Amino acid sequence: MWQFEHTLITKAKPETIWGLYSDITTWTTWDKGIVSASLEGPFIQGTRGYLQPEGQEPLSFELTDVKPLDRFSDITDIPKAGIQVHFTHLLVESNGETQVTHKVKITGPNAERLGPQFGAHMTEGIPHTMAGLAALALEKERGQGE
Repeated sequence: MWQFEHTLITKAKPETIWGLYSDITTWTTWDKGIVSASLEGPFIQGTRGYLQPEGQEPLSFELTDVKPLDRFSDITDIPKAGIQVHFTHLLVESNGETQVTHKVKITGPNAERLGPQFGAHMTEGIPHTMAGLAALALEKERGQGE
C-alpha cells in the first residue's frame, strides 16, 4: 500500500467548496491535471464517472462515500496495472475557517511496486490542485458578495 495526505486551511466556506466538489463540471477549472471529468448520475454514493488525467486515457471511477459538506471518497480500479486508487476529500469547519484534506491511497497486488512512481505525480499535483480549489471557492464567494 502507498498513501499520501495533504491539508490546507482556507477562509472559503465548506458550502462553497462542496459546491465545487459536487459540480463535476468545475473539476477541470480547479484541477489543472484533469482534461475532462463526467458523472453518469447525481453526486451520490454508487454513481460512476470518468476522469481523464492530462496525457492519459480516461479512467472510470465510482463514488464510494458521499456525505454532503463533510466528505466524499471515490475509487479508480486500474486492472492492467494491478492497482486501485482511493481518494478521500474531507472538510472540517472551525473558527470561520475550513480545513480541506485530500488523501490518496494506492492498494492492490502491485501497490508496493507501482505506488511510489504512480503516486509521485499525485504528491506533486495535489497541493496545487487544493490551492486551486480554495482560490476558486474564495473567488466565487467574493463574486456573490459574501
